[in-house]
Amino acid sequence: MADHANLVRFEVTGGIATVTLASPANRNALSAALRSELSAALDAAATDDKVRVVLLSHTGPVFCSGMNLKEEAAEPGRQGVRELPGILHRISRCPKPVVARVGGPARAGGIGILAAADIVVAAPSATFAFSEVRIGLIPAVISVPVLQRVTPSAARELLLTGAVFSAARALEIGLVNAVAEDLDGAVAGYLRDLLAGGPGALAGTKAMLRDLDDSAEHYDRLLAISAAQFASAEAREGALSFREKRPAGWVR
Repeated sequence: MADHANLVRFEVTGGIATVTLASPANRNALSAALRSELSAALDAAATDDKVRVVLLSHTGPVFCSGMNLKEEAAEPGRQGVRELPGILHRISRCPKPVVARVGGPARAGGIGILAAADIVVAAPSATFAFSEVRIGLIPAVISVPVLQRVTPSAARELLLTGAVFSAARALEIGLVNAVAEDLDGAVAGYLRDLLAGGPGALAGTKAMLRDLDDSAEHYDRLLAISAAQFASAEAREGALSFREKRPAGWVR
């Protein structure tokens, strides 16, 4: 794959394709440009015979802050969330194992991306929040991979409250697989173990484990829920309050 300009880096070394979110200025938010580059990088990793494992990483202190709400507020009809199922499919259905390296906060759609990976390793300082409800949105699309990982009681609490929770809590509820002070060392250990598996066996095992409804039809149903809310006055107020750095109108 040709080297992309700025927002996503792609490198293949020793059978490992490293896909790096590299837009720290806006906290690796899922802008239209970043979504496009990320999709292209994931496609390249999936189809490159030299790639046996995919590492999803990031530059800057934030893993991913979710959808770019400033962009969404400026173009309210665009609804970039419609592209999110395709990205989640590229991760969950990649024939190669995908490891997410989370060295900082993840929010909303950013959690969906890491939840779609096979193995997630987080730094102790990483924090998480399903912040959608606090800006008048519904975490419908990301619920597909998230609910495959998170315990039901924790899902109800955290998706409804939008509260920030720690890496330790994320480990407890199954959102991440490991929390490590030596983040890169822990990631390297998982990569070594995965590279020891046969490529065909790994692809077949991934397909076997994907016993969930992540069909296009299911995503379409969830997108209808999400898109309707995105188009609502409540969501517009949420996006404006975020852009203007003030409490939303429903907060008293």
